Amino acid sequence: MSVKEIRQEENGVQLHMLPNKKHKTVTFAVKFSAPLEKETVTKRALIPYILKQGTESFPTRMELQKELAELYGSVLSINGTKKGESHIITFYLEVPNEKFLPDSNSVIERAVQLLHEIVNKPNQTGNAFHPRVFDREKEILLQNIKSIKDDKASYANIRLIDEMCSNEAYRTHVHGYEEDLNELTNEQLFAYYEQLRQKDRMDIYVSGDFDADKMTALLKGYFKQKEEVPKNVFETAVSSNEAEPKEVIEEDQLQQAKLHIGYRTNILFKDDLYAALQVFNGLFGGFPSSKLFINVREKNSLAYYASSRIESHKGLLMVVSGIAPEDYEKALTIIREQLEAMKKGDFKEEELEETKLLIINQLKETLDHTRGMIELMFQQEVGNKKMTVDQLFENIRQVTKEQVIEVAEQIQEDTVYLLTSKGGEAHE
Repeated sequence: MSVKEIRQEENGVQLHMLPNKKHKTVTFAVKFSAPLEKETVTKRALIPYILKQGTESFPTRMELQKELAELYGSVLSINGTKKGESHIITFYLEVPNEKFLPDSNSVIERAVQLLHEIVNKPNQTGNAFHPRVFDREKEILLQNIKSIKDDKASYANIRLIDEMCSNEAYRTHVHGYEEDLNELTNEQLFAYYEQLRQKDRMDIYVSGDFDADKMTALLKGYFKQKEEVPKNVFETAVSSNEAEPKEVIEEDQLQQAKLHIGYRTNILFKDDLYAALQVFNGLFGGFPSSKLFINVREKNSLAYYASSRIESHKGLLMVVSGIAPEDYEKALTIIREQLEAMKKGDFKEEELEETKLLIINQLKETLDHTRGMIELMFQQEVGNKKMTVDQLFENIRQVTKEQVIEVAEQIQEDTVYLLTSKGGEAHE
């Protein structure tokens, strides 16, 4: 399938039109991007919680939901994420296409107006957010930060990144920090949000069946950014590990130990070998047909789960597994053996072709959703490499066995992190 991106910069705002006949909804995404920093991340984590609760014209959550319902059940979501060493706050608004609605030729304009208000006119009291909303949402975020340790797999992943990227911005926790949240005042957060709207890089995406020229003109009328946008928002420091891999073992109250391993791939989204890295990951641990799943879980019954994923903008590969505490050494050995097997080219051509097909089907599934299409295109902005969807598929189809081996040979083990039971048998 071919998706043509129509792009222009206006008033310091990057506009990205993704017109296509595939979807019956139109999805808007407004993205604010800035470098990932410990000093600002807690504020950025709290902002989506507050903005979802109301605007100047619709000051309560209920009134805002009522307006969304009147826009034929439009759906709003706001979240904060990290990509590489950038932090992104995204406002999504998914609206039914007025072409399919009776007597509703103003739905899109009303949606843009509402989106503009959600972004630019929050429910405020003086130079602060509504006090009750601020206090309540701050408490909810605080509880969410405290509860992270309850999800042992997520916690293990955070601890692995803490250890692996201890001197890098990427270690910054996207959900913020309890000590910073406790000290944060309503006025400080409001002032930061005012500043964010002026200084962050701003990208607006629209995906769906619409006229690109009319949509561009409509958005230009509402969204402007006064100050010059920083150009280096998406720069990420990429480290390779020259030292010996480190091992970190921590204990907690848990039945199933979490063995997470971090590797440096030395390959980023913009690099020529990136498609081969995707295929490597699929063969190594990305699918139920992969080496990790079959050898660690199926053949040796050493893991409740075992898989791998890549962080395309930071050059990292993560292996995650849940094991019995006493199986630590054995599981670690077999995981390491799978990487060595990949370096030796121990996989068949049929497996290579099947994996490429699985990746392409996964991408097609992502493109079936307007939000997925937007995220795929935004990934190219962050990664500083533009290509069409057809090129993306073709790059994967062209990957050779030799390229996958070349990728495997570049991968370096960096950190082994084990979260195990107190008094567990994981120690040598």
